[in-house]
Amino acid sequence: MKPQKIEISAKTIVFAVLFILSLGLLWQIRELIFSLFIAFIIAGALRQPVDFLETKKIHRSIGSFIVYFIFIFIIFYLFALIIPPLAGEIVILFKNLPNIISKVLPTLSSNFNLNFLSNNIPSLANETINLIRAAFSNVIFVTSTLFFGFYFLLEKNLAQRLLGNFFDDMELNKISLISERAQKRMSGWFWGEVILMIVVGTMIYIGLNIIGVKYALALAVLAGLLEVIPTLGPIVSSIPAILIGLFYSPVLGLYCAILFLVVQQLENNLVVPVVMKKVTGLHPIIILIAMVIGGKLAGIMGILLAVPSTMFIETILIESQKFYKK
Repeated sequence: MKPQKIEISAKTIVFAVLFILSLGLLWQIRELIFSLFIAFIIAGALRQPVDFLETKKIHRSIGSFIVYFIFIFIIFYLFALIIPPLAGEIVILFKNLPNIISKVLPTLSSNFNLNFLSNNIPSLANETINLIRAAFSNVIFVTSTLFFGFYFLLEKNLAQRLLGNFFDDMELNKISLISERAQKRMSGWFWGEVILMIVVGTMIYIGLNIIGVKYALALAVLAGLLEVIPTLGPIVSSIPAILIGLFYSPVLGLYCAILFLVVQQLENNLVVPVVMKKVTGLHPIIILIAMVIGGKLAGIMGILLAVPSTMFIETILIESQKFYKK
């Protein structure tokens, strides 16, 4: 049998080099990509009320401004309302963390020097608060994301305007249809996550106050925020609450464990099926793989955007396959 000769043309080499360079460029501008992607999700989430106002003879620019202004006002108002007391509870919690660990996990405290934690936890707490403030005070990122979101919301046929010179009408219609379906799907994910975060955070806050656990606001906000991370989020959010409960008494720790278990069961069997059943359509294994890859590539931002990114890619593949079959 004669050995086969594999020939690589100059065109293939040039394409491979350009592809690698393109990946490198995308990596360098990943913050811009994150900003555009978040803006794409926000615009999709707010498109329905803007379209409704347009049917009521309100010009799209005016309707977009009204809806977007209300959305931004609510977001910043909630942060202004929650962050000050939350920051205070986080600082107190971090200061008491060495005592909690030494009482709940005496074996761990005997093997590690908790005095180091006692001396450095206050500064660590302050650094954490500063990090949270810095994340929301990244003026360029936040401003650009809000600007892109408003522009995406304002332009009804954005794909045609941006890509009209590069594709024919048939291809443009395909791109517009895929973009619309992907945006609609991620809009459902966005509002589903908002509802889940509010419902879970509220239930945890009420439950912790009923059983008398300190730092209820901080723990409830943590539980709500971690709802954006499927499967792992609820488990991780329960750990600090259970540790704090065990610090005061084994019974209180048990109550905390039962509370989070009940909330998680209600979430999995009632809230999630009603709110998110038909939104993601992703298998839990796929979600975990996406989160691991997202975390490796882009840290926290990659984990947060893992699910919508996977949904976006899946929608493109499914809809492209439909067009191909036609």
